[in-house]
Amino acid sequence: MSDASVAQTGDFIQDGVIAQVLDRGAAASPTEIREILAKALELKGLSLSDVAALSKLRDPELCHALFEAARAVKERIYGTRMVLFAPLYISNLCNNECLYCAFRASNRELERRALSRDDITREVEELVDQGHKRVLMVAGERYPQEGFRYVLDAIDAIYAVKRPKGEIRRVNVNVAPLSVDEFRELKAARIGTFQLFQETYHRGVYAEVHRGGPKRNYDFRVTAMDRAMAAGIDDVGIGPLLGLADWRFEILALLQHIHHLEERFGVGPHTISIPRIEPACGSDMATRPPNEVSDDDFRKIVAILRLAVPYTGLILSTRESAAMRHELIGLGISQVSAGSRTNPGGYTEREDEQAAQFHLGDHRSLEEVVVDLMSMGHIPSFCTGCYRMGRTGKDFMDLARPGDIRRHCDPNGLSTFLEYLIDFASPETRQMGERLIQDKIERMAPIPRAVSQKLVERVRSGQRDAYV
Repeated sequence: MSDASVAQTGDFIQDGVIAQVLDRGAAASPTEIREILAKALELKGLSLSDVAALSKLRDPELCHALFEAARAVKERIYGTRMVLFAPLYISNLCNNECLYCAFRASNRELERRALSRDDITREVEELVDQGHKRVLMVAGERYPQEGFRYVLDAIDAIYAVKRPKGEIRRVNVNVAPLSVDEFRELKAARIGTFQLFQETYHRGVYAEVHRGGPKRNYDFRVTAMDRAMAAGIDDVGIGPLLGLADWRFEILALLQHIHHLEERFGVGPHTISIPRIEPACGSDMATRPPNEVSDDDFRKIVAILRLAVPYTGLILSTRESAAMRHELIGLGISQVSAGSRTNPGGYTEREDEQAAQFHLGDHRSLEEVVVDLMSMGHIPSFCTGCYRMGRTGKDFMDLARPGDIRRHCDPNGLSTFLEYLIDFASPETRQMGERLIQDKIERMAPIPRAVSQKLVERVRSGQRDAYV
């Protein structure tokens, strides 16, 4: 399939429809809200009108009901496992003029850098030695003289690292929009998920905040997932940058994007990321977002998305504070980054906000995040089994919707967590984690308990990368 045979414009984002449903949503009665929440508990998702009504909630009692429904859906689908990853920034070079981003081309305050293969190897060695098994590779939207080959060589460098206690088993990628042929090359490089943010779905705001560079082309960016999926990449990740346009508009446009992908390819995104704008070197807009999202509204966004797309992973980055991350995990988050750095070379050299894309809100190490998750009764999962077993895209959703994916995710989460405890954790953390694993196994039904016990024993006996 060529570029010409996939969507060329973002006509599937319909501003007029969004405005209409938001107007109607403001008139929803408490009875109608409770009916929407009851519908959400059936795990079949929500319509644009349903989401518009929930986005207008102000009543504390109904907001509480929203949060309780989100917690119930999160528990039923994901249980208490929480997937962990680390971002790996390989460059901060860029041709674009995005007013909210430190990487923009005209920012003279930023120290520019593209990591060499040796640099990347050292960064990955450090991440593996901390216990990480998956990374999100991020590159600025301008490449060194090698062009797109730089991205492919970086992926190869990551997978090539083998340490005494492990390796990176899944490389997810966040790079500039590509052609269908380039996406095919990316798939051949064995990536996991291709991730790209539209930043804002509002065309007017998009034009205002993207002043120059290839990124000014709204349509080429919003149709990137069409080209990726046409090229055979069936796990994609999307999301807005919250704070540019009205968040209510953004989540409804996000749903329109999801519905478009479902209609065109039979499956929507594997993940949704929901970053809020954070301060960034040399950006006044990042310090004073035009539509700043409050903590209360952010809680609602997480809860609403969990109900609207119950089987889609929700990712929360270290832009947020430790306290906010702790709270939002219960409302629907299923993946979190840990021990993050957002400047090239940040893991082996130094964390440098003058070379970073944005300022972090959570500076804790991977182990500190692990301990916090355990204190909540969550199992930190380092599993990458589904990708390597071919359970991606529509195949993954066909298992997720009837709840069958937990037969794989729960045992695999426990086995990879035990790997981390044995190979990387302090004695105190390992002791705490071993008790939690035993408690989770004892609470399982007979069949998953037997599978989990078998995997755990294989890890205890010295095997690594044991999964079903």
